[in-house]
Amino acid sequence: MQQVNSVAVREFFIHLQQRICQQLEQQDGQATFLHDDWQRDPAEHQGLSGEGRSRVLSEGLVFEQAGVNFSHVFGEQMPASATAQRPELAGRRFEAMGVSLVIHPHNPLIPTSHANVRFFIAEKDGEAPIWWFGGGFDLTPYYGFDEDCISWHQTAADLCQPFGDTLYPKYKKWCDEYFFLKHRNETRGIGGLFFDDLNELGFEQSFAFTQAVGEGFLQAYLPIVERRKGMPFTQQQRDFQLYRRGRYVEFNLVYDRGTLFGLQSGGRTESILMSLPPLVKWRYNWQPEPGSAEDRLYQRYLKPQDWLSKA
Repeated sequence: MQQVNSVAVREFFIHLQQRICQQLEQQDGQATFLHDDWQRDPAEHQGLSGEGRSRVLSEGLVFEQAGVNFSHVFGEQMPASATAQRPELAGRRFEAMGVSLVIHPHNPLIPTSHANVRFFIAEKDGEAPIWWFGGGFDLTPYYGFDEDCISWHQTAADLCQPFGDTLYPKYKKWCDEYFFLKHRNETRGIGGLFFDDLNELGFEQSFAFTQAVGEGFLQAYLPIVERRKGMPFTQQQRDFQLYRRGRYVEFNLVYDRGTLFGLQSGGRTESILMSLPPLVKWRYNWQPEPGSAEDRLYQRYLKPQDWLSKA
């Protein structure tokens, strides 16, 4: 039986957060991350303890807001809401940790992007631990560029390849299905990777894959930022970006598992909601002009498809 090393996972997550923040600061060239470390008092949170490191960059030259959060929560027993869905976790102490991030650029020609990697373990004396990894990354453009979509998915496919031929198509499909707004009947963006409950590869390989996803995010995203950040944009394009950001808010508050679990379990609200954009607009029954660049986003890019075949 492989040894499960939660200490090594935590160390990787902390260093990943640091590296991502450093590279985003370099890319922005102006703003720096605010550091906000926090502790969770078990007396105030149903016996759940924890700590976290929230990092937020605001009003940068490139990034209007970027949040990169590390959290590590643990307790002697799972909340009742969790054991109702996973009864095998009852009576076990647990740890849940991860890094999550959302980047909202100022230029509407740069996509918004989200990524997270996480680890869960539940233990009981005399029994084997129950554990899994999860995570992924996805891209939400406001104005589509085939080059960006292809390179994004190519990077995702390349990092999956060492772990088998089936992972990219499986986790790409899962991402398309997960980041879907049912009430709008549209995808949130062009997808990427999404995985959960990963343990069938064994601990070492599952951890290695999670590391590859965490490290691969900026490898996929920063070249897109480089290509688009110097492009001029209009007020009309900025208004469309703010309108489309509303979809991001809707998804996070209606469907996102991490957001809902955090709020329902008494998590730290500021850290949970730092993924929301600083500015957003809603318009009543707005429709894009047929044939416009805004219409093209709906017609071409907000549809799950095989971007690798378009290279």
